[in-house]
Amino acid sequence: MTSEQPGSVGTKRRTAPVPADTSEAAGGRLTLVATPIGNLGDLAPRAVEALRAADVIACEDTRHSRKLLSHAGIPAGNRLLAVHDQNEAASVKRVLGLLDAGRHVAVVTDAGTPGISDPGERLVRAAAAAGHTVDTVPGPSAAITALVISGLPTGRFVFEGFLPRKGHDRTARLADIAAEQRTTVIYESPHRVADTVDDLADVCGPLRRVALARELTKLHEDVWRGSLVDAAAHLTEQPPRGEFVIVLDGAPPPAAAQDEDIEAALRQRLANGTDKKTAIASVAAELGVAKRRVYQIGIALDPR
Repeated sequence: MTSEQPGSVGTKRRTAPVPADTSEAAGGRLTLVATPIGNLGDLAPRAVEALRAADVIACEDTRHSRKLLSHAGIPAGNRLLAVHDQNEAASVKRVLGLLDAGRHVAVVTDAGTPGISDPGERLVRAAAAAGHTVDTVPGPSAAITALVISGLPTGRFVFEGFLPRKGHDRTARLADIAAEQRTTVIYESPHRVADTVDDLADVCGPLRRVALARELTKLHEDVWRGSLVDAAAHLTEQPPRGEFVIVLDGAPPPAAAQDEDIEAALRQRLANGTDKKTAIASVAAELGVAKRRVYQIGIALDPR
C-alpha cells in the first residue's frame, strides 16, 4: 500500500471493461485488482469481472483468496498461484512465463491494493519492462481510507508503510518523519503500535496531533484522534487489536532565521575558507532568506 498520486482534471472518459479473455496474439495482461480491506461488500463489480476472467490469480495467501472468490461466487479451480514476500523472486519468473504465453494474470493481496506494502511491486516492474500490458481495477486502500477520516490535512501527504523495527534505519526514518511538514501515513501491527507511538512522541514532541485507525470498514472500526502523548495513554488503557494505520500531523514550518543565525552560518563558512560571495549565496539558500539580507550582515562582519 502507498500514497496515491493526485489525478488530473479533464474530460471524463468511459472506462473500457476488462477483457473476458486474452490470446497469444494480444500478448499477456497483468491486472492489479484491489480487494476489500475488511468489508467484503466493498468488492467492486469490475474486480469480480477481472477475477472471473483471469487465467491465473496471483495471490498473497491462497486460503484467504479462495474465501474471497467463494464469497463472490467465482470458481477458483486450480487458478490460484501463491506470490508472497518469501517466494516473490521465483514467482515473478513464473508469472512472466505465463504472460509470455499470452495469459491474463490477475494479482490480489489479502487486503487492499496490490503493491502497497504487499507483494506486487517487483512483479509490475518486471511485467512492464518485458512489454506486457499492466492495468488495474482500483479500489480499497487502508492508507487513503485512514487519511480521509483522520481529520488531519489531506492536501499533501506522504506514505511510510511499515517502519524498520530497530537500529539505525528506524532512527533515521523517525527523524525524517519528525521533520516532515506533510501529513504522514504509517502502517503498524497491534504488537508494535504502542512502541511506535512512544517513539513518535519522543522525536515529534508529545503534542503532535495523530489519528489511530484500526479495523477499517469492519464491524468494530475505530478511529481515535488526539495528541501523541494521549495516544500512548489510550493504547495503555485499551490493548491494541487489529492492524493499525497511524496518521500523523505534519511538522510546523521552521522558525524564521534570526540575524545571529545568519551571522553564525557566514562565520563558519568563511572560517572554512569559502569566499564571501559563495558563502553569502550558500547561507541564503540554506536558511531561506534573501541574499540582500545576508549580504548586509556580511558587510558588518569584522575580520575575526
